[in-house]
Amino acid sequence: MDLFDRITQNPAVMGGKPCIRGMRVTVGMIVGQIAAGQTIEELLTDFPYLDREDIIQALRYAAWRAEEREVVLGNS
Repeated sequence: MDLFDRITQNPAVMGGKPCIRGMRVTVGMIVGQIAAGQTIEELLTDFPYLDREDIIQALRYAAWRAEEREVVLGNS
């Protein structure tokens, strides 16, 4: 089961940034709007073509990406 089945990346859409279901709505835009104080309900009103799960999945995806770390092995 794909945990991020609503997140798509296509070089022809928004320069390959992670988007919601192939639309021109980026994960970064959603996270930025939430960080600016908008609620999920407000986003759903502003973007009626989005579903609640789109927004939740965008937030989960951003959290997952933030947890990625580079581990350097050795001194090379």
